[in-house]
Amino acid sequence: MSDRGELARAMYRAYANGDRAALEVLIADEFRFSSPQDNLIDRSTYFERCWPNSERITDFAFVHVVEQGETVFVTYEGMSIEGRKFRNTEVLTFNGGKVTEVEVYFGWSLPHAAPPGGFIA
Repeated sequence: MSDRGELARAMYRAYANGDRAALEVLIADEFRFSSPQDNLIDRSTYFERCWPNSERITDFAFVHVVEQGETVFVTYEGMSIEGRKFRNTEVLTFNGGKVTEVEVYFGWSLPHAAPPGGFIA
């Protein structure tokens, strides 16, 4: 696979399928991961801290997969084992066909808790 968008999709499929070996092939040794709760954690910390969440995710539906050079922007809707949907956007950076960095932006529940045109007080 050389298409970065397809590599990104393969990464999420590996996560949903609980296939750590497939994910390990896709991410670089120098991999770093950031989210609202994590700041540039390394590969081993990512697998220790984040990989166990793969047991709770059953699927990803891709809303947007946009390539721009070495960067792929992914917005997806995930499904939990409890049947809850959520939406995240992630920015993946590639180098040499492997993911070197992921930035995660999350917080949306589906359906949205606020009514259309409204907000949560």
